[in-house]
Amino acid sequence: MLEYTKSLLQKVSFDRGLFLKELKKSADWLDQEDRGRLRSWSLTTFYHMYGTDIKEVFHS
Repeated sequence: MLEYTKSLLQKVSFDRGLFLKELKKSADWLDQEDRGRLRSWSLTTFYHMYGTDIKEVFHS
């Protein structure tokens, strides 16, 4: 499911609201290990666009 989530987030990254909505949903239903991987990947991939928002979703 993590790979599906990554693919989806890449597709909706053009829209901040949609991106954050999908990121929050994904963070809620992924297990702890995949949640950590998603956090790292999101920050690496989208930090330049949504870094502060991503940190807020993952409370870091």
